Parts: sequence; C-alpha cells; structure tokens
Amino acid sequence: MNRLVFHIDVNSAFLSWEAARIVKDKGEDIRLIPSVIGGDPGKRTGVVLAKSIPAKKLGIRTGEPLSTALRKCPDLFIAHPDFALYEKNSRAFMEICAKYTPVLEKFSIDECFLDMSGTSKIYPDPIKTAYDIKDEIKSTLGFTVNVGVGSNKLLAKMASDFEKPDKVHTLFSSEVEEKLWPLRVGELFGVGASTASRLERSYIYTVGDIARRSLRSIQALLGVKLGRTVYDFAWGKDDSPVNGESEEAKGYSISTTLENDLTDIESARAVLLTLADSVCARMRADGVLAGCVGVTLRSSDFKNFSHQKKIPEPTDITSEIYGVSEKLLSELWRDDLPVRLVGLSLTSLTDDSNMQIDMFDNGEKEKSRRLDKTLDDIRNRFGSTTVVRGASYRKDVRVGKKYDARIRSKNGENKDK
Repeated sequence: MNRLVFHIDVNSAFLSWEAARIVKDKGEDIRLIPSVIGGDPGKRTGVVLAKSIPAKKLGIRTGEPLSTALRKCPDLFIAHPDFALYEKNSRAFMEICAKYTPVLEKFSIDECFLDMSGTSKIYPDPIKTAYDIKDEIKSTLGFTVNVGVGSNKLLAKMASDFEKPDKVHTLFSSEVEEKLWPLRVGELFGVGASTASRLERSYIYTVGDIARRSLRSIQALLGVKLGRTVYDFAWGKDDSPVNGESEEAKGYSISTTLENDLTDIESARAVLLTLADSVCARMRADGVLAGCVGVTLRSSDFKNFSHQKKIPEPTDITSEIYGVSEKLLSELWRDDLPVRLVGLSLTSLTDDSNMQIDMFDNGEKEKSRRLDKTLDDIRNRFGSTTVVRGASYRKDVRVGKKYDARIRSKNGENKDK
C-alpha cells in the first residue's frame, strides 16, 4: 500500500490566534497592520515571537528584540503571548484534523501529521480532502493553515512550507527532482544553519547538489549519522511512522516552536514559565496532580534533548512545577546550541483528592494554592490575559494600549479602546 501523509501547519500561529480573537471581539484584524506577538520591549527577553505580513514587509523578523522592531515601526501593535489561548485553539484545530483519520501525530502546538494511507475509498481525491480540511479550519475557527500532501512525513512537511498562507501543496516521490532539488540546502528539513554553512563551504548549495554527491562524501562532511539522514532526505526518503499515540496516555504536555532560534537561557526561561502557567491551569481544572516533570528542547538541527524528574510529592502548584522545570532546563541548556522548540510535560498523574498535608509546611504551599486558584478564577471570568504572574509581568501593557488605539475600524477611522 502506498503511503499518504498530510502535514498541517497553522500560518503564523500565535499571531493568527490572537487575530481571530480580536476579530471575534472587535471586528478588526491585526493581520492587516504591522503587528507582532512579543514580550517586554525593555528587557533582553523581549523578542518577536510572531509577526504579521505587513510587519514582515517592514523588515521585522521573528526572534529579533522588540526594541529593534519598534525602531523599524514606531506604530507597531504588540500583543502579549497567551499560551492558554494558543492551547485552546490548538485543541480545536487538532479536533478537526482528527475527524479525517484515526492516526494523528501532534508535532507541536500548531502542526500535526495525518496518516491518510488506505483511505482512498473514503477520500478518493486526496487533494480535495486537503482543501476540505483547510477550508473547514478557516470557516470554523477563523485562521488559516497550510496543508502539505506527500508520500511520507518528510515530503509532507516540506510541501507545507512552500508558498504561504492558506495553501495546499503536494510533494510526492515522483516530484522530488522537480520541487525538492532546486531548494537551498538550508531549506531541507533537518539542516540547520551550521550544517548548511558546512555544505556551502564545499560548494553544495542546493538539495539537488546533496543528492548528486555520493553518500560517503556527505558523511565525510557531516558525520556518519547526520550525513546519512541528510542524504536520504535529499532523495525524499523517510520511513518514520505517524505516531498516533493519544495525548491522554502521555499526561499533560505543551510545547511551542519558534520560527527563529532561542540563543539565551533567559528567553527560554520566560517561555517555560508561560508554558507552566498554562498547563498547570489545565491540570487544576481537571482535578489532578503531577508526580513527574519533563522538559524537552529541540535544537536548530531538529535534535530533541529531554530530562525528567520525579517529584517527592505530586503537585499542581505552578511555582513548584516551574521550579523543577527551570532546573531541568538549566541542565539541558547549551550556549552553543540554538533552540527552536521548548516543551513541558507533566506525567505520573494522581487525583487531587490524594493530596498529602505537609506537617512541616510554613503555609507557603497553601498561599501558592490560593494564588493559583485566584488567578484561575479571574482568567476564567475575564479572560486569560487579565492578570499575569509577578515573575513574568510584562511592563509593555502601556505600549500595547498605545498601539491598540491605532487599529483602524472598517471605515478607516481610528477607534479608542
């Protein structure tokens, strides 16, 4: 049976999800103006996480400091990261995708693989089915995706990265020479900046140049394991399965992929704290505690590094989960290894009715629990961005209001917010 895999990727996910919320609430679309998702412009950790097309046209890049972006566009609209919103949209997006196949692999918060092999009797036209998925997500949820259709996971993912947004592209094995080989080496999945530089120093500039070399020569440049992977990918070869393991079997997890790599640990800590705040709120809503914390980093060359640690006493307290995860992050972090994904997982779950009372606690745990409950209640009533924790407080609220006032109404007049 011939394999058929879809890769579905949300277009500029964080900004699209924020835009969909603003469109629903106010009828205005920040995707049509220079806008970004980012943190505090006064701090080193204040970076652009996502950008609109008008912002991109002004030279604003994902991963650059917000202070630099503001110099390029003083009227830039800045929205805070809101991982609770992102998780809500991610679940809704995955639910639609899961209707089309029982084998779905969540690759990150905003992308997934669907194994469509053997579905020809149900979906005789795979291209039409890809458009159906894309259009259902757009009409139902208000944001756009790209769908890549390929003979395996590699080719499907490469196809989804072709022209954006709101597109369907194919990359079958028979199309590798035509569509894959002309790409620059840095565009090949698994080839990071340092690997691309090594290849280009040897006059290997395109994916086709890799394929036309011998396997032995590529391995001499990149090492045996990486050389084999890059060489196989250049030929469109990938046997990895679509892993359809259910999320419930894993416990609670959340991750975010950044278009540009993180190169300092402080930025990674800021992202990790927001992830912990979001996933712990989900866990508390379900009435469970976690006994094991795991942190995953994905490097720029798509290698995963992870550590996990069991907790002596299961907990749902955000500060405790973050404290453990921050130590794991410090153990994993390497200054010479740019990071493109940060993930947090909570496993070894138990019902919160089994919570143990610590006779030696000085009251700090109870204070933390009351704080978490208060934050959860306020966010549930008034929205997830109503309050933020002191440790991750964003001082750019005033900046956000300043630029919020510059969003134009449909008739072109400025509105006061």
